[in-house]
Amino acid sequence: MSGGLQIVFGAVLLTLGRKLFWLFVAGVGFAVGMFITPLLLSDAPQGVTLAVAVALAVLGAVLAITLQKIAIGLVGFVAGGLIALWLLRALGLDLGSMQWLAFIGGGILGALLLATLFDWGLILLSSLVGANLVVSGVGGLISLPENLLPIIFLVVFGLGVLIQARLLKR
Repeated sequence: MSGGLQIVFGAVLLTLGRKLFWLFVAGVGFAVGMFITPLLLSDAPQGVTLAVAVALAVLGAVLAITLQKIAIGLVGFVAGGLIALWLLRALGLDLGSMQWLAFIGGGILGALLLATLFDWGLILLSSLVGANLVVSGVGGLISLPENLLPIIFLVVFGLGVLIQARLLKR
């Protein structure tokens, strides 16, 4: 069930992440829940992971609506950090206990990108997070060769950027 929800949420972020900032923040909260819950609670049932992800999504949406300036910096940092960890994993790099350095470095870049180039930063970050959710969801539903996943990710990411860039021009 969470694979299908990941695909839907990822597709919405890919297409509307910039237009609906609160939804992007909710999407990052959802992605954090899906990513971190299995790491912290390895024995947790899938329903617990999904519940944590949904709770963080709701918290993110509320934060985005009530404290937008703080939410921009926070979501840029968290999205950038998650993307850095996903890239490490996709490249097969294991930093062990030093992963937090990659998270912080990616987080700083993500926060700066979102703060300085809000529209384009939001398009890029929401497309990256959305593409990751879609590819993870598809990978959870059907078995795909590992070497095909980065290609699918890049194609889905590119489509998200193109769709949102066209919406930005309107």
